Amino acid sequence: MFRRPRVALAGPAFIASIAYVDPGNVATNSVAGATSGYALAWVVVGAGLMAMPVQYVAAKVGIASGRSVPRAAKETMSRPTRILMWLQAEIVAMATDVAEFLGAAVGLQLLFGLGLLESGLITAVISFAVLGLQRRGHRPFEVGIIAFLAFIVAGVAFQLFSVGVDPGGLAGGLVPGFADSTQLVLAVGIVGATVMPHAIYAHSALTAGRVRGVGRSGRARLLGFQRTEVVVALTVASLVNLSMLLIAARVFSGTSAAPGVDGLEAAHAGLGQFAGGAVALAFAATLLASGLSSAAVGTYSGQVVMEGFVDVRLPLLVRRFVTMLPALVLLAVGVSPTAALVGSQVVLCFGIPFALYALLRVARDRRLLGDEAIGRPMQAVLGLISAVVITLNVVLVVDTFAG
Repeated sequence: MFRRPRVALAGPAFIASIAYVDPGNVATNSVAGATSGYALAWVVVGAGLMAMPVQYVAAKVGIASGRSVPRAAKETMSRPTRILMWLQAEIVAMATDVAEFLGAAVGLQLLFGLGLLESGLITAVISFAVLGLQRRGHRPFEVGIIAFLAFIVAGVAFQLFSVGVDPGGLAGGLVPGFADSTQLVLAVGIVGATVMPHAIYAHSALTAGRVRGVGRSGRARLLGFQRTEVVVALTVASLVNLSMLLIAARVFSGTSAAPGVDGLEAAHAGLGQFAGGAVALAFAATLLASGLSSAAVGTYSGQVVMEGFVDVRLPLLVRRFVTMLPALVLLAVGVSPTAALVGSQVVLCFGIPFALYALLRVARDRRLLGDEAIGRPMQAVLGLISAVVITLNVVLVVDTFAG
């Protein structure tokens, strides 16, 4: 009797994990590997470990309360606070969409040699098609996103297999430490982009109300299953991120091209020059899949936020059109995709404290979660993770504006 609800719950953690392999991650990991070699491999591993308890607690809120984090937070917040939470989340959603939309557009450009604006318009059409899967319910959408994730994993695995890994270099990179301030800034960029607001909101919404009438013991088993799924899904995402760094380290580290690898286009060009056309092609295809899938999840999360905090629901396709407008405008006026990507990540930094605050506030509330409310040990873990992520994001913002 438990097998059916357990199978019904499978999938949300893998959807949330898409946020950890978006174009921002592709760019950050590629630059880190190219300029610092294997030295920051330990940061990528640590960042993935930090994300696991956050995503598990987000899933737990959905299972235990039957509500998403925004919907549950609404019951504990005043109207002015809810409006503030919604407004900042909308700004962050647009910034997130800029990064993901531009990443997909760059992927199309690299694959077919199109102009960026043309690539952006094609990306918009494909994005509408992906979101159209939601009209058929949760399952088709989840299957589609998981298929994108599988493609990303296969593409990165092909690149890694093609270029190989230096075992000694990797072992050395797993030892914590910084050689200089440049590596510290790169580490801040990796960890600061670990906990994504839309991953928290989407994960809680995808688990909310999926399984009903299972009782306390059934919920306990479902939570155990979800804990396992979170570990597996985020381990996959972490291995993808680590592989991106390893590929760049193997191909660029110690070459004259390394300092010039400062974005997606430069990474693609360098891979073509030093690793061959097939690897560069796989990089571009992976980037396209990353952008399309993460944009779809981000749009879904934006709807969760709007519906949860202010009780407003828009058709997903309308919402997709609104959030992708800034990206299309940036492409139309000729803004550098790399510059826009960096700017969007800075805006994203401001949304992370709000999402972590909402998660912690809801997860410890016994009126909402009952006996499944998190205790002091997990509160301390989330508090520590929040402090680390927020501090690193502040450092990243200061460094960005100082530079």
